[in-house]
Amino acid sequence: MNLQVLGFKGEISSVGDTLSQINSIKKDDEIIQLLNADAVAGRRHIEHGVNQAFLAFSRGENLANDLSVEICLRCSAQRQISKAFDILGLKEGPMNLCAVLIDCDDYADDLSSVFELDESVLIPNTEKLKGIYSISDDELGIIDVEDILIDRISKLVVDY
Repeated sequence: MNLQVLGFKGEISSVGDTLSQINSIKKDDEIIQLLNADAVAGRRHIEHGVNQAFLAFSRGENLANDLSVEICLRCSAQRQISKAFDILGLKEGPMNLCAVLIDCDDYADDLSSVFELDESVLIPNTEKLKGIYSISDDELGIIDVEDILIDRISKLVVDY
């Protein structure tokens, strides 16, 4: 698996139109998943979620029928699709975006024609993440926010 994680800033006027535009860029066997970068705790967070999604499919333990949706579930550390989309899904208006490209050609230029490349959106905002994921100060006193989310993603497997 070839995985790229890129950060962008963009304006989403229509979620459906944006998804159609992104789907028109990629080939059939490629995955381009756009996530709300404000709910991303860093590249390792996304890499772990993507890895767990692939492992879930290979073991037949996937929670969703679609790998892109499974990636959203795993990265959000949720079991319910609606909750995962509330956390990591696209919303209309200005957004910080995390683009997850799996087995893709180099689409950074294509995506840059739609959004503004900005890797800084992948720097975690701990205060914002505390609210999104209900992370306590006690948890943060032990490990950082990215490791907390990686642990929660891993716990989805244990609780299966």
